[in-house]
Amino acid sequence: MKNLLIILFSISFVAVTAQKKIKTPKNAIQDLERFNEQPKFDEDFMIDYPGISDEVYRPELTSLINLSADDFIEIASKTTSTAKDYQEKIKEGLQRFSTIYPDLKTADIERIASYYEELMTIVNLNSSNGYISKFRRDIGFERN
Repeated sequence: MKNLLIILFSISFVAVTAQKKIKTPKNAIQDLERFNEQPKFDEDFMIDYPGISDEVYRPELTSLINLSADDFIEIASKTTSTAKDYQEKIKEGLQRFSTIYPDLKTADIERIASYYEELMTIVNLNSSNGYISKFRRDIGFERN
């Protein structure tokens, strides 16, 4: 019985510590605010992005990306934040694109994904838990 309790305690301890706390860089909030101020979906030769495929989408896409940065600011402002906190916000943020996703070109989808990767870099998040990959591969989204 005592061994069983020790095993159960060990398993629960591992589960709790699996929600890895993120040491948010001191300048993360400032960097996220700067990210929000930057123009989005402009041509970018560094990542071979030709620019937004249709200007009609720029305001909505920009707003959705900036909303995700605001989500990250909210988490970064907490004294304790975990990778899971950020990953859940990535998942929620990508779902916000679901109504417009069918009309987007592949290059724009890739650019959205790269913006999320920038946000992850700012807060030292190593993994999106697969959400960005699924977004890129149309998993959970329908394309026209």
